[in-house]
Amino acid sequence: MPAPSKVLRAAPPLTTTKGEQTRALILDHAVRHAAVHGFEALTIGNLAEQAGLSKSGLFAHFGSKEDLQIAALDEAVRRYNEAAFLPALAAPRGLPRLRKLFEHWLEWTERSGLASCPMMTAAAEFDRRDGPMRDAIEAHMRRLHIELVKCADMVKASGEFDASVDTQQFAFELFGIFMAYYRAHNLFRDPHAAPYAHAAFERLVRNAQTPPAPARRAASRTP
Repeated sequence: MPAPSKVLRAAPPLTTTKGEQTRALILDHAVRHAAVHGFEALTIGNLAEQAGLSKSGLFAHFGSKEDLQIAALDEAVRRYNEAAFLPALAAPRGLPRLRKLFEHWLEWTERSGLASCPMMTAAAEFDRRDGPMRDAIEAHMRRLHIELVKCADMVKASGEFDASVDTQQFAFELFGIFMAYYRAHNLFRDPHAAPYAHAAFERLVRNAQTPPAPARRAASRTP
């Protein structure tokens, strides 16, 4: 994987001044609110009340609802990096790192104290709506897909995946597992959501490690 600065970029929170501390407090409330109610439900009024600020005080940090939404999305991405991606970099390159990334991703909202994944919420809300918020979500999600592909490429390069594996397809299916997990965990409140996700991941990995059947038959005929 590339250096952390290239992954789902979101500026780290700077809290050295009172104004920066206030902005960080507002974003904390915004991310937690969006995780439950969605980004469209973010308003200057309700966040000002939650943060104990006046509306004019909050406007000093975010000039519009759209600016607030995008900033909250960036903060959610930063928290994802902190809780899921960066810890995975400590694992050896290849399958161990991919497996750690998967495990941390399933756990990241809990590790961050969030009720759900704000990025998934945002994608569901804005996927059919044009505008800066949709553009920001798409950019984050595209970077995430690229990093998943690169991670799978590393596993393939290490010889842990078969040379025939389409890593674009692998990343597509891996993201599908995450989406299925969130539906089962959040909507169905299924206590087996995590075991199901782990089983699906291990099956996907095994399939990537095994050559396609025609290749195995051709190999068996080789003198």
